[in-house]
Amino acid sequence: MFFAHSLEDQNLDLWQPLAEHLEAVSRLTSQRSEKFGAGRLGAVIGLLHDLGKYSREFQDYISGKGPSPDHATAGACEIRKSEAATSADRLAVLIGAYCIAGHHSGLPNWLGDRALLERLGKRIPTVDPIWQKQVSHDAYSDLLPKLMPYRHKGEVDKSRVAFQLALFGRMLFSCLVDADYRDTEEFYSRAEGERIDREWPNLTAIITDLIDRFDVYMKDLPARAGDMPLSVSRAQILAHARGKAGLPRGVFTLDVPTGGGKTLASLGFALDHTKIHGMDRIVYGIPFTSIIDQTVEIFRNVLGHDVVLAHHSAIEDERQDRRLENEEGERFARDKMRLAMEDWAAPVVITTNVQLFESLFASRTSRCRKLHNLVNSIIILDEAQTIPRPLLRPCVAALDELVRNYGCSVVLCTATQPALGEPRFKGGFNLSKDRELAPDPDKLATELQRVRLVYGGDMDDTALVGALARTEQGLVIVNSRKHALALYWAAESAGLEGIMHLSTRHYAVHRREILEKVRHALKTGAPCRLIATSLIEAGVDIDFPKGWRAEAGLDQIAQAAGRVNRERTRWLDESTLTVFRAPDYPPPPEIRSLSGDMARMMHKHDNLFSPAAIEDFFGEVYWRASPQGLDAKSIFDDFKIGGGIVDFSYRTVGEKFRMIEIGMVPVIVPGDDKASELIEKLSIPQISSGAIARELQPYIVQVPPKARERLIACSRAMFAAPKLRLDQFAVLTDTQLYRQDVGLLWEDADYLSAEELIW
Repeated sequence: MFFAHSLEDQNLDLWQPLAEHLEAVSRLTSQRSEKFGAGRLGAVIGLLHDLGKYSREFQDYISGKGPSPDHATAGACEIRKSEAATSADRLAVLIGAYCIAGHHSGLPNWLGDRALLERLGKRIPTVDPIWQKQVSHDAYSDLLPKLMPYRHKGEVDKSRVAFQLALFGRMLFSCLVDADYRDTEEFYSRAEGERIDREWPNLTAIITDLIDRFDVYMKDLPARAGDMPLSVSRAQILAHARGKAGLPRGVFTLDVPTGGGKTLASLGFALDHTKIHGMDRIVYGIPFTSIIDQTVEIFRNVLGHDVVLAHHSAIEDERQDRRLENEEGERFARDKMRLAMEDWAAPVVITTNVQLFESLFASRTSRCRKLHNLVNSIIILDEAQTIPRPLLRPCVAALDELVRNYGCSVVLCTATQPALGEPRFKGGFNLSKDRELAPDPDKLATELQRVRLVYGGDMDDTALVGALARTEQGLVIVNSRKHALALYWAAESAGLEGIMHLSTRHYAVHRREILEKVRHALKTGAPCRLIATSLIEAGVDIDFPKGWRAEAGLDQIAQAAGRVNRERTRWLDESTLTVFRAPDYPPPPEIRSLSGDMARMMHKHDNLFSPAAIEDFFGEVYWRASPQGLDAKSIFDDFKIGGGIVDFSYRTVGEKFRMIEIGMVPVIVPGDDKASELIEKLSIPQISSGAIARELQPYIVQVPPKARERLIACSRAMFAAPKLRLDQFAVLTDTQLYRQDVGLLWEDADYLSAEELIW
């Protein structure tokens, strides 16, 4: 008898037979991959993934008699024996080999250390041929589904073929990893006499009820909002968007000025589109963690708490990725929400663009596991223009693949629509006019204009403080935490009433508290002068009478304008956004170039917030860029096929594809009782540190690496549970360094010199 999983101090009769595990994983993998036409290949890799456990070495290991051997390579070698089949199947079996070899440690590269080619050629434990009698297996044929090719000017773009197949490999890998985790989890929970609650309602089964909830919410919304002037426009936008829900799946745009109700309009469209086309899931991507809780609250108020999952994390326990490498005796946490974060099984998922796109280019098992649940989904990207330019080409290509070959629809939802359509953007989307969900973007830009732009020229901190002194309520947005802090202190020294500061120096829970204070002050007419960084811009529901914005790109200026007279309760001439240059705090290079693009728009368009001006701006930004500039990490070059070889650098791409290149590291602030309790739990080995990491997300501040090193060296911070080697959980111990007004002052001590700071 060969076993897949053992139970410590239990009779062998209770251990899981290996054949049973292989058959179950084969079936589950096939079910998941059949959704995109790869059911046969899924069944094969599921059957072979743990073939190496049919070895005496592995059976000795789980019996406690020896070290853990490599059991993943054997299945990869077995499937590669079929390489002499048809050319299409040759590609399929090599992709399958990547999935099998990486189902614990992550998708490998083709070449290099621990890469697939090296592993296929090394000596591995001998597999007992009895496996062929214990499990049923078919011939390896007709394994590769037909992927719809990308065409440029009518011709198949061969440069996209390798990219397509690489994404297909990740999707297949996702199915295998999830199936393996599920069956292993089920075995151990059954052995413990426990039931794991992973059940979420099927979206198709509840969609009519969700639409009814949405309709009730929208019917009552004008009354709750006080029947503001925007209500009529928002209702028209919503009705027009929902009227387009019957269009075929594909890429849509929702080009609506800030304050026009994009969030609810896109949700209404998604619900109707789901019902008509039988979509499996609604995934809402948000650019910044600072607004995810706001969106989650809206969705849960509309649809209910039992259908909406929020997933984002700035602390990730990478050791969790290898949980199943040491499977025997493994225990799984039983929290339904945490489990759903692993595989996105909920009907409605709200996540960050970082989670979404980094998962689409990941090699790690934990990141890839959820990907198969994107199939047949509608994906809404809020503030689509925030996709970083150096990664824009691969991001657009990935979304296009999801639409082309995985049954998805994508909505690009923004007040500043980027120019991502063919033919001007090579490799862009096929965007016809009927795919725009807003009734008339040009007309809306005029009707919903709420702010008058003013150009202030050079304004140092003294001038800005003077400008704030002349208004009871005003917002200043600057380009760095350093400038925000200095300006706040200058305003405080000047004795300005109602002065507040908001930046990523504050942890997220505290930021929400500050925003609530700001909203209360604005609503009651109390003095309120807020100094913030750009985190306030995208999607934060806040309404100032006047604002000042340090020079930036037109997209950021438009987003800043969305925080001024947001609800159109004031006269246009009274609602100004002053764009200024900060002579003592020049913008970083990436913003400096965008502000130059905006300056050119000022002389070409009367209304800089019109669709024509926005398109012209992004034309400067995107269309002039070379393909290399929009794929600065050379992601496309890391996937090659030819000569019977599938040379995919999965691990390399997973390591270098980063949406945010800030070079910062997290410090946990024990800001309240909940945070302190979570930090204490990190010392308990039986509790998953990955689960705690997600709960600690709202209590972290990102700081420069050198600053964290010094904080720890000087005993102002320490790693939690050092005996467990949890060296990614740095906890602030000197709580005096965190101030309620300005957040974490990691440099506010004599042990940190100015030369050591990295802004």
